[in-house]
Amino acid sequence: MSLEREFQTYFDSVGDGPDRCYLCRRTPAEVKQFFGFDEDGEPLKAAEHGIEDVVLEKMDIMSYRGERPVCAICQLNMDAIAMLDEYDVLKRISQQMREDRDTLWPPSGS
Repeated sequence: MSLEREFQTYFDSVGDGPDRCYLCRRTPAEVKQFFGFDEDGEPLKAAEHGIEDVVLEKMDIMSYRGERPVCAICQLNMDAIAMLDEYDVLKRISQQMREDRDTLWPPSGS
């Protein structure tokens, strides 16, 4: 089976079909917009910011070679967690989300 067909099969089985980040569920277009680019790689507000000749040349804003695709935004967040050496905090939050998620939300009526 070709890589492209395997890729499509994976996304069809994930649920909503379109290409999305495994963690945040953003589409590639949403990730590009977050960084200030249109789907074609052109900056959205170049004239407003006085930017010339800036184009998102490499359009790889999603990693596909790992076990699941992850967007550049989530990868940056993981880099920040690593730089702060807070993997233990991430692990505790993940455990809370699985086992006691009600404690993460403010009490009702507040």
